Amino acid sequence: MSSLSSTIPVTLLLALVFGSGFALLAWAAGRALAAVPPEDRSYRDAPPPGFRLLWWPIHWLAHFLQPLLSAQRVDRLLIRLGQAGVDFSLSPAQFIASRALAAVSTAALLCWMLGAFDHGATSMPLSRYACAALLGALGGWAYPGIWLRERIAQRRRELQKTLPFYLDIITLCVEAGLNIQGALNQAVVKGPKGVLREAFQRLLRDIRAGKPRAAALRSLAARLNEPAVSAFVTAVIQAESMGTNLGPILRAQADQRRVERFLRAEKLAMEAPVKLLFPLLAFIFPCTFIVLFFPIAMKFMHAGL
Repeated sequence: MSSLSSTIPVTLLLALVFGSGFALLAWAAGRALAAVPPEDRSYRDAPPPGFRLLWWPIHWLAHFLQPLLSAQRVDRLLIRLGQAGVDFSLSPAQFIASRALAAVSTAALLCWMLGAFDHGATSMPLSRYACAALLGALGGWAYPGIWLRERIAQRRRELQKTLPFYLDIITLCVEAGLNIQGALNQAVVKGPKGVLREAFQRLLRDIRAGKPRAAALRSLAARLNEPAVSAFVTAVIQAESMGTNLGPILRAQADQRRVERFLRAEKLAMEAPVKLLFPLLAFIFPCTFIVLFFPIAMKFMHAGL
């Protein structure tokens, strides 16, 4: 009885210490979360679908990561987010926060999946959990970067595909008597939805807001970071500064972009047999050989018996 009565105060003391520590930690976390100001998204686009699942933790973590990011890294991320078309949806700090949360979530998911199979008599060593957590963290950290790179490549392919059509519309409007701003407006109205339509809409908004046309065109070329668009912007700015006719220059630009699109399609068609070589050797040829030679091998085996 005496030993039991002596252990009760120790248990109560430990419970009080751990409870106080947990309450203090919860209070500090609540104060930190309350310090994060609400986000004003009245002028911003909705986040991409994958980011909406963890948007509130991303926003909270981005608030504390913002002072830690250097100006050079913020500028580089802004350029890449602009090329991906999500610069009005994500800030550089929010993108870094999404990578950190994806790393933690993937590591925890892999450890939970590994623990779900740990039902044997001998438990798995901690080193295996550490390796799973490390692999999950690396994969989760890399996935948003891969998504951003693939989105930039997809938008660039779409831009290269639709640029000749938009240049044709702009050329026809200029030759019909419109100025370059009116031609761009008609291209936005008549052209298909896509990267160029959004880029031209933003260009027209900048011009209507009072930005000089040459500066707005240079901003367009910097956002898209495409040599064909840069050549188009340079030609338009030089023609307007020298007072020359825009029609022949735009016609030459449209013809050149169309030839480049045909050459890219021809290059992809010539690369297709080389890309098909590995699937043929690794998957199709072995299956074909099995189908052809299996009956022959079975006949030889039965004949030998």
